[in-house]
Amino acid sequence: MLLASPALASNVCATDDLGEEICLEHPAKRIAALSPGATELAWAAGAGDQVVAVVAYSDYPPAAREVASVGSHTRMDMERLLELQPDLVIGWVTGNPTEQLVTLKDMGVPVFSIEPRSFEAVSNTIERISILAGTEAKGFAEAERFRQGIADLQGAYAKADPVPVFYQVWDEPLMTVNSQHLIGEMIELCGGDNVFGQLDRLVPRISAEAVIAANPEAILAGGMGEENRHWLTRWQAFPSITATERNNLFFIPPSLVQRPTPRMLEGTQLFCEKLEVARGRRP
Repeated sequence: MLLASPALASNVCATDDLGEEICLEHPAKRIAALSPGATELAWAAGAGDQVVAVVAYSDYPPAAREVASVGSHTRMDMERLLELQPDLVIGWVTGNPTEQLVTLKDMGVPVFSIEPRSFEAVSNTIERISILAGTEAKGFAEAERFRQGIADLQGAYAKADPVPVFYQVWDEPLMTVNSQHLIGEMIELCGGDNVFGQLDRLVPRISAEAVIAANPEAILAGGMGEENRHWLTRWQAFPSITATERNNLFFIPPSLVQRPTPRMLEGTQLFCEKLEVARGRRP
């Protein structure tokens, strides 16, 4: 999947997450990243200097804040995007408007669609982007660093006692993740038992009553910003929940867990550390 097609040996090719083979006559020099996660992945692949367009909230690494913005991931300014003449667009399968990505493809702009849903997929996505950008040395090294870091955490927590966990991905409406979500894989790696893991939707809506009934031992949440902890405040009103009773209400900076990028290694380490705190508070 990562190798150039023999018939197009002079080209650089990679298969995206829609199963489409994207081939370029030469490595991309002008990349548009249409999600904050795609922006981080482009930098992780060693292609940050080639990124000429990003979307709102593309705030990491800091250099990304200096790149031209072309709207939000839910509605791009197509005129502005085309003015920047990208020779590769990194799209988000479930986050970008399908009709806008189709329009770009119809205009001959190569669109590489991504949707990493596992730790291995994060590494693999970095490798594929680096192939298209001609930055394989940096990209493959970073992918392996992430891969090894996750493997080390898996070894460290393989025999950890289970902790029933509720992860809050959004506040209004109240939302969580199931076990098929990448954050669900993070919970499992740390020895957590996702109390809503069995639900069908990747990001299901739930009620406060459902959380109370599930009685998690730990509640972890992000918020609207890296230092905003108010999402946890509501649970302090429910002392019957074990997580509240034991003060196992933990803030996790959302960008470390809610973007499928190498920073998930740092987020997973933090997640695991919080669950260790919860284990230590057991009677």
